[in-house]
Amino acid sequence: MTIQRAYNQWAATYDTDRNLTRDLDALVTRNTLSHQRYRFILELGCGTGKNTVTLAPLAGSLLALDFSAEMMAQAQAKVAAEQVRFAQADLTRPWPVEDNSVDLVICNLVLEHINRLDFIFAEAARVLVTNGRFFISELHPFRQYMGKKAVFEQDGQTTEIGAFVHHISDFLQTAAAHDLKLRSLNEWWHEEDQGKPPRLVTFMFEKTA
Repeated sequence: MTIQRAYNQWAATYDTDRNLTRDLDALVTRNTLSHQRYRFILELGCGTGKNTVTLAPLAGSLLALDFSAEMMAQAQAKVAAEQVRFAQADLTRPWPVEDNSVDLVICNLVLEHINRLDFIFAEAARVLVTNGRFFISELHPFRQYMGKKAVFEQDGQTTEIGAFVHHISDFLQTAAAHDLKLRSLNEWWHEEDQGKPPRLVTFMFEKTA
């Protein structure tokens, strides 16, 4: 099953399935970003809108992209704010955004499904204004080393969604290659993760030139 088809299938139950990674990501994103407003936010892989709901009040304008029509339909049902636009897009192709126009690019639990980080960072560097930020929240590679990945169950069947392992150094080196400076790196545990490797890793990069 393709990644796109899997997310289309998962969309109906994504918000109600037990999912500690999803819940932690929403909490971390809210706590990290909610203290500031942004003129233009670009959300990569909005999914069912769990973070779009948080981002909408922070943005003068918000463009939320996703390649899954079914996931995006769930997001559109949640968020009706006039400053929010949704568009179906393949993030591995040029983004429908002008150069030097975005204050914050945000990408949550998406890059594990994309093989080449280089294109994503190149596009982020292209669309960001000087001093614009690129926030990434991802399944920690330590979890991936243990074989963890996005999984859902429906009608008694378990579906594993294809994923690629990106090491911490991959993010840092790719960012540096595109003149994106690391401002923060944090590791996160859910309250049920005691004694286990971190569940999430987040990065905040800044375009400095």
